[in-house]
Amino acid sequence: MGGLVDRLIEWMQGLSEALVYVVIGLFAAVENVFPPVPADAIALTGGFLAGQGVVNPWIAFLIVWICNVAGALLVYWLGRRYGPALFDTRAGRFLVQPKQMARLASVYDRHGAKVIFVSRFLPAFRAVVPIFAGTTGMSFWRAAVPIAVASGAWYGLIVYLGATAGQNWDRIRAAVDASGRWLAIAAAILAVIVVWFWWKSRKQEE
Repeated sequence: MGGLVDRLIEWMQGLSEALVYVVIGLFAAVENVFPPVPADAIALTGGFLAGQGVVNPWIAFLIVWICNVAGALLVYWLGRRYGPALFDTRAGRFLVQPKQMARLASVYDRHGAKVIFVSRFLPAFRAVVPIFAGTTGMSFWRAAVPIAVASGAWYGLIVYLGATAGQNWDRIRAAVDASGRWLAIAAAILAVIVVWFWWKSRKQEE
């Protein structure tokens, strides 16, 4: 992330304050649809620029937070609106069989808020979990509250670290980079476990 953040800082320092807000908001929202988008790096860059007086730290945080939550809720709504019909198609039933979907709905009914909260800290899962929250019929507020709380905590921390880094910038950037790698590893391990359970449940159905 280090080289990426340096390039982002160099690029964004040439933008107007308004355009910086547009960029960080856009990246924070799009991450929910296209996980490879480096929203964490953008948030850290926004925080650093706030510390340099280029942007207001509170406005930077609020824009990142609101846009990230809005993007996640859009994904939730798409799942709620189109998910059931999509997974009722032949391709959808092949991907997730009806009994698998019923079990998934049971998990969301019992533990949905916790699943969503934890997923906001894990790359890729941030984009996937809200889709199934909507598809399984999880209520709006049960989905929205953990999304908002977790996103606020995560991006609030990143923007704060960037804004207050000062002479410790290299150390802070390295720490955020390391945390991102560990979270990506955790997400990959969890993905393997999820795929294993998915495959096992399919075999049981057959």
